[in-house]
Amino acid sequence: MDTRAWIERFAAVIDERGAELTELDRLAGDGDYGTNLRLALAKVRANLDTDDPRTPGAVFTSVSNAFLNTGGTSGPLFGMWFREFAKGLGDEELSARSLSVAASEAEATVRRLGGAEVGHKTMVDAMVPAAQALTAAAERKADVETALKDAAEAAQVGALSTEELLAKRGRASYVGEHARGVVDPGALTVAWFFEAATAA
Repeated sequence: MDTRAWIERFAAVIDERGAELTELDRLAGDGDYGTNLRLALAKVRANLDTDDPRTPGAVFTSVSNAFLNTGGTSGPLFGMWFREFAKGLGDEELSARSLSVAASEAEATVRRLGGAEVGHKTMVDAMVPAAQALTAAAERKADVETALKDAAEAAQVGALSTEELLAKRGRASYVGEHARGVVDPGALTVAWFFEAATAA
């Protein structure tokens, strides 16, 4: 698994579909989410060119640093999420086990820092089921591609589950019932991130 190619595919998806995220955020937040995400990924591309990382941990460190230096509410949270991937994946080739450990530590960090849990209509609603799917895949000794496909499917289900939720954290919580019926753009971003891992 080429982690740099994974990140580049993720950035390409955001280039193509970022307007969808902005529209979701306009309906349930302040409408700047897609713009901030594209800015973060522009910094990711610059970091990858400058750093030229050669290991999974180094790739995710470049990604994390870019998000940590981007504005908005979600940028720092994604930065810390990717930072845990960097720490968990290190310099070794990806495995279902290392992805499981990294994703579990990452979602726990975001929950701790952001105070959100599953059902609060945030990115956590996709992060947690993805980590759980990776753990289940590791326990049955699945290969990396299978584990990541399972994570993508679980993240997508989690993201879509936010549509009917009443937000309890994040900007959508400020608008109450107006955000019901809107998929959380952060959760959808997490689903697209895992989908990009194994996209052709």
